[in-house]
Amino acid sequence: MLFKKSARAVAPPEAKELLDQGAVLIDVRELSEWNHGHAPGATHLPMSRIQEELHKVPKDSDVVVCCRSGSRSSTVVSFLVSHGYAAINLKGGMAAWHAHGLPVVNSSGIRGSII
Repeated sequence: MLFKKSARAVAPPEAKELLDQGAVLIDVRELSEWNHGHAPGATHLPMSRIQEELHKVPKDSDVVVCCRSGSRSSTVVSFLVSHGYAAINLKGGMAAWHAHGLPVVNSSGIRGSII
């Protein structure tokens, strides 16, 4: 998956505003990372499965994509944009999300951590 179209990236506070306005958050990290901690309400769709599960990504709303640091999600955002999606990268990823004091839960729904 080598796509390098320039894509929009937003910092965590702006991403949270977009989510509050109806955007969808897709977390492209691996299952072990997701299980340790993710944003409440996020959808888990690992980068390795994005092409196979593209039908799960909504085309009728903004899609904020995150990983741990923003690198993998940047690649996914470029792929999605090239396929006509309104995709936006979470600048700094879940590490930045957590650093901004935004909520993180684990797979049990209690306070999680970012690995």
